[in-house]
Amino acid sequence: MRLSPSGPPRPTLRLRLTAVYGALFLLAGLALLGVTYLLFNQQLDRTFEERFASSEPGRTKQVFLTRDGVTVYGEEAKEWLRQQEAGIQSAALTSLLTQGAVALVVVGGGAVGLGWVVAGRMLAPLRLVTDTARRIAAAPMAERGLHERIALNGPADEVKDLADTFDTMVERLDHSFDGQRRFVANASHELRTPLTLNRALVELAMHRRTATSEVKELGESLLEINTRHERLINGLLLLARSEQDVADRSPVDLADVVTHVAAQSADEAADRKVTLYEVTAPAPTTGDALLLERLVHNLVENGLRYNLDDGTGWVRVVSRTVSEHRVEVEVSNTGPSVAPYDVPLLFKPFHRHRPERTVTGTSAGLGLSIVRSVAVAHGGDVRARPREGGGLIVVAALPRARD
Repeated sequence: MRLSPSGPPRPTLRLRLTAVYGALFLLAGLALLGVTYLLFNQQLDRTFEERFASSEPGRTKQVFLTRDGVTVYGEEAKEWLRQQEAGIQSAALTSLLTQGAVALVVVGGGAVGLGWVVAGRMLAPLRLVTDTARRIAAAPMAERGLHERIALNGPADEVKDLADTFDTMVERLDHSFDGQRRFVANASHELRTPLTLNRALVELAMHRRTATSEVKELGESLLEINTRHERLINGLLLLARSEQDVADRSPVDLADVVTHVAAQSADEAADRKVTLYEVTAPAPTTGDALLLERLVHNLVENGLRYNLDDGTGWVRVVSRTVSEHRVEVEVSNTGPSVAPYDVPLLFKPFHRHRPERTVTGTSAGLGLSIVRSVAVAHGGDVRARPREGGGLIVVAALPRARD
């Protein structure tokens, strides 16, 4: 039996096939036993007169027998033979039905067991397909699991066609994701040059002695737009990088990362009139130190940016060791209320919880997406929940470094 996500347990395909095999065998056995019974009974039902009647016209057979020293002739002898025949017929039919039923049950049980084994052997390739699909679906990121292949060996039947078709589909998806990541990285690199050139030309025009106040004001707006585009491109590059496996790992203590990021963010917190609290405890892990610093920085920056603007806001950053296998960084903050159903959307690229101007907004909508990608690339995860009273609590969990 297999548990169904939407109802009671349901029988597996192997169990259903075994039941079909067993039912068909029992039906065939019952039909064979019934036919044998009818033929046997028909053979015994031939009348006494047919067996003892003379085959020559005008002549009859005389029946006599000796019973207990007395010779019996005629009808009396025939009646005794009929009684003996009825007893033998009844015993034979009873023995046929009883022993046939017992044999049918025994052989039927063996047939069910053999059907279970045969069904398991026949469905083994399908289990391999299912296990591979489950591993792909359970991968932290979809494109990570697309490197899996079934590579089924066996005769060219329907199951192998299914496995080969599945491999072809996964391979095309894998190439599609790889091409998408390469396109984002290459496009971001190519866009950096014209943006740098634009910045240089705008700054050159603004710093001319003949530049008017209108030109300088226009230049400030263009530089602001250029800065936002640079931030967006840098975020795309970092997102593309963080979605790759971290092969070169080094020991990193998240407590040091939290201390460093808190020091870097102190000025921004002061400008926004937000109090930044730092609570550190040893949290050793392994990975790319720059990516882990970006993870913590994005969480703190997100907490500072989406906060209260009346001087009562705060952001609290905590590093801790949860167990012998897990370390965490938790960032909580005050701010606007967040509906529980909006929390999953915060980790989607280009999603902003608070509306901003498209041109001059400070956020590219990639901060928490990068956080999630970095955490997954290091074998961890990120979860978030609304804080009572407003704001958000975000926890990034990572594997603890082994001693």
